[in-house]
Amino acid sequence: MGKRAAPAGRRRAQSRRRGRDRRGPVSRLALPALVLMTVALGGGAALAHFNGQAADDAAAPAVETTTATPAPRPTTTQPKPKPKPTTKPPTPKPKPKPTPKKTVVPQSGAGTFTTAQASGDAVGTGGSLRRYRVQVEDGSGLSARETAAEIQRILAHPRGWAAHGRGRFQLVSRDADFVIRVASPDTADALCLRQGFRTHGELNCETADGVVVNLKRWMLGSPTFAGEAAEYRHLIINHEVGHEIGIRQHMGCPGPGKLAPAMMQQIKGLNGCRSNAFPYDEDGSYITGPIVS
Repeated sequence: MGKRAAPAGRRRAQSRRRGRDRRGPVSRLALPALVLMTVALGGGAALAHFNGQAADDAAAPAVETTTATPAPRPTTTQPKPKPKPTTKPPTPKPKPKPTPKKTVVPQSGAGTFTTAQASGDAVGTGGSLRRYRVQVEDGSGLSARETAAEIQRILAHPRGWAAHGRGRFQLVSRDADFVIRVASPDTADALCLRQGFRTHGELNCETADGVVVNLKRWMLGSPTFAGEAAEYRHLIINHEVGHEIGIRQHMGCPGPGKLAPAMMQQIKGLNGCRSNAFPYDEDGSYITGPIVS
C-alpha cells in the first residue's frame, strides 16, 4: 500500500521549518556583507570628510597665473615681390646720328641774274669810294638780298680791307663801279673764260666788270681750307676784291706754320702755311708773302 498522508498539522510544521531553512542561509550570509558595507561606507565617508579639502583640491582644475597672450591682430597681406629676371635685359642700341643733309649745288643755271634791291652806308675810313652791286644767277637757289647782306658784312669786317684804309665800299642796287656775281660752275666758267681764265668748274675770278664767284665754292668752301664754308666766303671776297682795288699779283706762303695771305691761291695748296681768310691778322698787321705770279 502506499504511504499514508501526514496529518495536516504536521505538514504545516514541516513547511514552516523548510521556510526557515530556505531563509536562514541567505540571512546569515547577507548580515556580514551588510556589516562590511556599512563599515566601508562609514569609513569612506569619514575619510572623505577628513580629506575633503585635499580631494576638492585634487579634483579642481589648476588655475593659470600667467597673463593671457592677446590674439594677434590680422595683418595686411603684402604682395610678394616679383622675382628678378635671371637674364639681363638687352642693352638698347645707340641711335645712329642723323646724317647731315648734303648740300646740292646745281652745275648750271639759267644764265640770267637777279640784282639785289638793297643799299647801305659806305664802310671804311680811307681810300676812294667804290660802289658795288650784287647779283645771283637765277636757278642757283640763293636769295639776292641775303647774299648782298652777307657780302656787306664781309667787307665791313675789322680784319678786312676797309678797316685798314685800303678803300671804302658801299652796297648799291644801280650805278655801281663794279659788280659781284654768284654764278653756277658752268656759268662762272663761261664768264671767266671771256677774260682768258680757265676755272674748270672750281675757281673764282676777277673780270673787267667785276668779280665772279663760283657757286660751288660759295656753298661748299674749299677742301684745303680748315674753316667752315661761311668763313671761306670771307677769303673769296677779300681775295677777288683785293684784285679789284689794285693788288694784281698772287702771293705765296711766307713760311711753315704762318698764316697764308689772303692774296694767296689757297685752294691750290697751302705749302706749309695755315689757312686764313683775312688780309690782316688780329693785331692789325698786313699778312703778306712772296710774289708768285
